[in-house]
Amino acid sequence: MSSAELLAIIRNWRAKRIIIVGDVMLDEYLWGTVTRISPEAPVPVVEIKNQTVRPGGAANVAANIKALGAEPLLIGVVGGDHAARLLREALGSQDIDDAGLVTDPDRPTTLKTRIIAHNQQVVRADREFTEPIPPAVEDALLDRLEALLAGADAVIFEDYNKGVLTPRVIAEVKARAGRRGLLRSVDPKLEQFFEYHGVELIKPNLREAEAVLGRRLSGYEDVAAAGQSLLERLNCSSLVITMGEQGMMLFRPGTAPQVVPAVGRREVRDVTGAGDTTIAALTLSLTAGGDLVQAARIAAVAAGLVVGKVGAVPVGVDELADALGELEDQGMTLPADPA
Repeated sequence: MSSAELLAIIRNWRAKRIIIVGDVMLDEYLWGTVTRISPEAPVPVVEIKNQTVRPGGAANVAANIKALGAEPLLIGVVGGDHAARLLREALGSQDIDDAGLVTDPDRPTTLKTRIIAHNQQVVRADREFTEPIPPAVEDALLDRLEALLAGADAVIFEDYNKGVLTPRVIAEVKARAGRRGLLRSVDPKLEQFFEYHGVELIKPNLREAEAVLGRRLSGYEDVAAAGQSLLERLNCSSLVITMGEQGMMLFRPGTAPQVVPAVGRREVRDVTGAGDTTIAALTLSLTAGGDLVQAARIAAVAAGLVVGKVGAVPVGVDELADALGELEDQGMTLPADPA
């Protein structure tokens, strides 16, 4: 499989409109330096030099969709607070519409604050409320969905267990998107894992697969057996288990598991946001006519780029195209077909 085939797929992304529904967040980064240890406790003292904010969670998936050249349609819940205003401003700076965000004044906007020193994350502090959204907020969220379904190509469920993707919301979004023939892909978490049965694509990481099965997975054969079991229980069209530096394992009914190796062009500096980039690239590739192996290979290259950045920084479509071209230009090949 040549990079030219994959480049042809990503050129078709620009016409796609992708709904992202789930837990939106604001990512705050405090950048500084460390020159001493605190006299109060054995911890570094970070002298803050700068502050930045970026869309996080489902909003970061929307940012990835935008950076990859397609149109994101973001649906989620925020509070009536300063973090919500900052999130809306951050989305606006990337030309991402925030009309799909429902304000619930009774819950705070999820805020993750990361302190970075010398390009390394020192600590993260989370402010959040994870109780399920009430029925009135569910109604408002589903109204936003109904207004965006026409003309959409796919729906991504971005589940961080922050209370937005309730069983009712999941069931309604699945059913409404399914009736329109939209591709439905899921980045799941443990609590609602099996609520997503019957969709087209589910992408747990290895830790999430272990958690839902209640046991550790060791080696490719163990992962292969576990993935086959999950595929059958979920009754989905495809399952992708991401395994970090070991790549991804792909599962489809009637097909033996396949491994797509990780593709890394640079030093791994921060894995934040790699999963968001992966689900965005997988979904776009499948809606643009790629098969699962092609989609996974594109996603592997995209994830290899994002882990070279500090923080949840989306990969641009031109950056991705250059990376694919450089692999070929340097005489390197894309990951070989599994034996």
